[in-house]
Amino acid sequence: MGVREGFEELYGAAPEGVWAAPGRVNLIGEYTDFNEGFVMPLALPHTAVAAVSRRDDGVLRLHSADIEGPVVELHVDGLEPLTNTSWAAYPAGVVWALRAAGHAVAGADVHLASTVPTGAGLSSSAALEVVTALALNDLYELGLTRPELARIAQRAENDFVGVPCGIMDQTASACCTDGHALHLDCRDLTIRQVPFDLAAQGLSLLVVDTRVKHALGDGAYAERREGCEEGARVLGVSHLRDVAYEGLDAALARLSDERVRRYVRHVVSDDHRVERVIGLLDAGDVRGIGPVLTEGHASLRDDLRISCDELDLVVATANSAGALGSRMTGGGFGGSAIVLVEAADVDTVTKAVSEAFAAAGYTAPRVFPAVPSAGARRLS
Repeated sequence: MGVREGFEELYGAAPEGVWAAPGRVNLIGEYTDFNEGFVMPLALPHTAVAAVSRRDDGVLRLHSADIEGPVVELHVDGLEPLTNTSWAAYPAGVVWALRAAGHAVAGADVHLASTVPTGAGLSSSAALEVVTALALNDLYELGLTRPELARIAQRAENDFVGVPCGIMDQTASACCTDGHALHLDCRDLTIRQVPFDLAAQGLSLLVVDTRVKHALGDGAYAERREGCEEGARVLGVSHLRDVAYEGLDAALARLSDERVRRYVRHVVSDDHRVERVIGLLDAGDVRGIGPVLTEGHASLRDDLRISCDELDLVVATANSAGALGSRMTGGGFGGSAIVLVEAADVDTVTKAVSEAFAAAGYTAPRVFPAVPSAGARRLS
């Protein structure tokens, strides 16, 4: 059953419209967004889809086709940050953030369904937030731009849900375009669409969802964010974005805390890797980004220390089987890796990774191509 039909069955009337917003995978630039650095995500074909109608009585009704349970009924005047720990906090947080920004959202009926894998580090939560924000923006004629919708969605996650994420996931979901990666400057939110037509180059970018999420990841994101902020304080800059790559060694010498030193080294070098990837893509050398991806994985594994055995196995196995390069992507401690591979080698690399997981006694990974896709949009 589609979301339109599901909406009618739930609420007894047709929705005013249907919208979609994608998950994302990040090509390069990890833990750099909250340091006001650079990231380079691309939207996936996998989307959260929402059928939505306005209400004028202050009631917000939310339902997900993917999670068993009744319609969640809330009142927009009673929305309070950090009080809801269910999936409904994400769309509810968007309503709260819109109202907190002065937009007169008087309620809504919402029915959602998503094909974005959850727990895989592919921004399923940002897709829920952005699709809700776009629908309400259209229905209430709020006139917000895509970057402004991304900010609303980020505020929902930061302040209402309580996850201190940066702006990358929501911007990717709201602003990506088909056939491109998105170069985002997380300081001023300027964006550039960078052509990334892998098929035309005879290449494929695989996502390998390890299907694991280690408890070690709980709180680890916030701890690393705090460590980065401490590094910026000691170095006398507002954010690590302001530490020049050419001056990295000198900056590291000023840091006495070994943990903070590692975090700073990762962030500054990963910002530099984003710039290197941009240069290679602008020069038409897509294959040349492979080693930069692998180098990025080593930094995430050794300096940021957010990888895990499963992710390391993907990278080592894929590269040994002929991949051009690979790295873990997202928040770490499980989730997904990306693998850049010649199209002709997709089956070989996929088989090698699957066999390595079986030999290690791990759950079989899910492998699929990351096709650079369109951002959030109205479907009907």
